[in-house]
Amino acid sequence: MSEPLVVSVDASTTACKAIAWNATGHTVAEGRAPLALENPAPGAWEQDARDWWSATTKALRSVTAAVASGRVAALCIANQRETFVLTDAAGEPLAPARVWMDSRGAQSVADAISTVGAERLHELSGKPPCITPSLYKLLELLRQEPALCTPGTRFCDVHAFLAWKLTDRFATSLAAADPTGLIDMQARCVSPELLRLTGLDEGAMPAMVEPGRELGKLTPEAASATGLSPGLPVIAGAGDGQAAGLGAGIVAPGAAYLNLGTAVVSGVLSSEYVTSRAFRTLYGAAPGSYFLETDLKGGTFTLTWLVERLLRHKGEVGKVLSELEQEAESIPAGSDGLTLVPYWNGVMNPFWDDGARGITIGWHGGHGPAHLYRAVLEGIAFEQRLHTSCVESAIGRSIPEMIVMGGGSTSELWCRILADVLQKPIVRTGSSEATSLGAAVLAARAVGWFKTLTEAASAMTHTGARFEPRDPARYDRLYREVYEPLYPAVRQLIQPLH
Repeated sequence: MSEPLVVSVDASTTACKAIAWNATGHTVAEGRAPLALENPAPGAWEQDARDWWSATTKALRSVTAAVASGRVAALCIANQRETFVLTDAAGEPLAPARVWMDSRGAQSVADAISTVGAERLHELSGKPPCITPSLYKLLELLRQEPALCTPGTRFCDVHAFLAWKLTDRFATSLAAADPTGLIDMQARCVSPELLRLTGLDEGAMPAMVEPGRELGKLTPEAASATGLSPGLPVIAGAGDGQAAGLGAGIVAPGAAYLNLGTAVVSGVLSSEYVTSRAFRTLYGAAPGSYFLETDLKGGTFTLTWLVERLLRHKGEVGKVLSELEQEAESIPAGSDGLTLVPYWNGVMNPFWDDGARGITIGWHGGHGPAHLYRAVLEGIAFEQRLHTSCVESAIGRSIPEMIVMGGGSTSELWCRILADVLQKPIVRTGSSEATSLGAAVLAARAVGWFKTLTEAASAMTHTGARFEPRDPARYDRLYREVYEPLYPAVRQLIQPLH
């Protein structure tokens, strides 16, 4: 076959995936390479940035082994957000990359608030100050290792690092850079005021390119490493959350997605820049759009923790989760009296408390692993209801349904629980790779396959199974009487545990 293709790279937390897509949004070839995640100390999560490139080239090589490079019209990147690395002027890492869930830096958040003010930090960056944005992780790193702050130091989000390797241009997408917390969201550029906090100069930051615009062309060296053609256009992509929203077909204001991944992320599309402590504001992948985003860092991460750390089944996560799901199907709503608050990695919206910790309540002797598994699914659903209701209150309108994607969306049990807890239809995306598809939609529009991004999304994205609320009354009572008041009631008791 000779139909043209676009290739997207999804550089996520645990793997790099490369997928070739056609103009109808169907997968033609794909490749995947895992990424190691290091936890050298409590709260510390790191990666070797050089592994991002080696995994990307390996994944792309699998694609180009299956399709002729001449068929590929463009390449676009989606990336894990907030993760960053400091490099020298040649792009070589100076220290391990700090991953988005790294929680070192509470003092740096406090110092930034003291210097700039919480409201000003929020107004500029669109994000209430907390440990998640790269800015505060960067401040902590430079506080620990001040020698890294030199005139030759370069700051790279994952998109910037890969784009530099691909094109030899030090540049990134605005929609990949804004989660770092260093962007003036209204000026659409790096904020000099926020950059001054770090001590780095303007040359440390990559050039900013609007998502969907050509960032550069593939160098001969990168072409040799990937099997793609020299001179191939590399299109500025977006952070994985925003890309997933586009890959779910979210192009109309008020539409919403829910990504059940390592973190659970939801986004409501807005045509206006608005801020609230109910959400954080990010650029959408579509021109002139914003996502009003909620984020729970303890998403499927919590399920992996359950299997690997509590049940001690490393290397068998998928198998054990499947067995737990089968058992949990027969457990009634409410997990036989067990309730869980999934703050395994702190909490962002609506409490913005980096010191938050997970809670379980209601244990008795008849409970087993499947009860805890179901309690995790229900707890995350309850937390999502809290997030969604806060967003709805802030924007003054109801969200009619949620388009769901990510690894967790393959669980029918979880989709049914979400529909009942949220009291809204839950609709699966047609593709299990919505993040990658979102980047592909950007690439397809950039090379002229479609006149508009809306037209591209309409042609390339699809929906799957629909889950309607069936029996929400039990969950509604548990949410209102137990879950909603639980964390505020014990918040002060958690602080001495740190």
